[in-house]
Amino acid sequence: MSTPAASDLPAPSSTTPPEGSTPSAPLGSDSVFAELVGQQSVVEQLESAVSSAAPTHAWLFTGPPGSGRSNAARAFAAALNCPEQGCGDCQSCRLVAAGSHPAVSLVSTENVSYRIEDVRQLITTAQDRPQGYRWRVIVVEDADRMTERATNVLLKAIEEPPPRTVWVLCAPSPADVLVTIRSRCRHVSLRIPPADAVAELLIRRDGLTPERARFAARVSQNHIGVARRLATDAEARTRREETVSLPLKVRSASQAIVAASRLVAMAQTDAAAESDARLTEEQASLRRSLGLEPEEKVPPKLRAQFKRLEDEAGRRAKRAVTDSLDRTLIDLTAVYRDVLSLKLTTGAELINEHLRGQLAELAEALSPEQTLACLDALNTSRVRITQNVPPALAMEALMMQLIPRRPRG
Repeated sequence: MSTPAASDLPAPSSTTPPEGSTPSAPLGSDSVFAELVGQQSVVEQLESAVSSAAPTHAWLFTGPPGSGRSNAARAFAAALNCPEQGCGDCQSCRLVAAGSHPAVSLVSTENVSYRIEDVRQLITTAQDRPQGYRWRVIVVEDADRMTERATNVLLKAIEEPPPRTVWVLCAPSPADVLVTIRSRCRHVSLRIPPADAVAELLIRRDGLTPERARFAARVSQNHIGVARRLATDAEARTRREETVSLPLKVRSASQAIVAASRLVAMAQTDAAAESDARLTEEQASLRRSLGLEPEEKVPPKLRAQFKRLEDEAGRRAKRAVTDSLDRTLIDLTAVYRDVLSLKLTTGAELINEHLRGQLAELAEALSPEQTLACLDALNTSRVRITQNVPPALAMEALMMQLIPRRPRG
């Protein structure tokens, strides 16, 4: 079976929803929890907390990538300060959605870990009054990236919180946060939403055709953010198709080295493009705040502020490459999960159903044990790229292990 090019897939809608699809819901027609598809028990738990006079002061939101834990935390922060408990349409809800609410701090890091000075700044922010709103809410994404020292600095603030302050920490699992922290937080566990729920959201919110929405939900493995990007960005679809096709072509050491180099190059290109775009946007915003024209030369006394932006962009670059490679490894893992499904004749729909013919050929070349070994190699590589192993070295070691080998005996 030939592989359909990304350009052959149905094109996304632009301004007008395609015939037969459901138009996007108008802004504000649903509550802030509307996008938490497949998480009804979580929504009920959060709505109950919002309606109480004194919600728990510290929360821990956990769930695997794609579960929407950060979106849930933001929705909760919006609902806590909304006069209608999360209408999605009032000024307060809109400010949270824009990341500019005066009483809601949305904190993340592009570094390998949070610095102690970052955490101390959060604690200082937590002391401020909510400025006319009900609660000061501090949402800390990637709380698992806090070192033990940084976590210990945060611990006292959570043990003895200021009045009208709510902490919301986000992490992949409770085990990723020190027990001293999680024992003081109310736990909210999110799961990966069903593919049908993700597709329905894409149809309703983004005006996509059912065919494109279902394809994006499936190949993204139900990750809402990734699904939307794949559905609406032709270049993202093309890169993914190239990524998942690479192991289907690797049959020798030389091909493995070339494939590894290509994976790293794609990750670096994506990271650089994203970093440059963000730096340009930040510089333009800083110019506006300082009253500088777009092409006006920066006065010497203001250059330090622009230099800080450039330095921060440089620090982000390493994590951007790591994150891009991790997404690549998740896509490759889906390939071998499909192969294992074919080997075991489970009859389940494949994640990469459109590549069934080529996956069947790879399944013929691998035993179930070899397929499991490839999955283990992919998991090992995901760990290595977070441990300062050079990306090229990690990818070369991986691709060498993915070469099909003739079964012994």
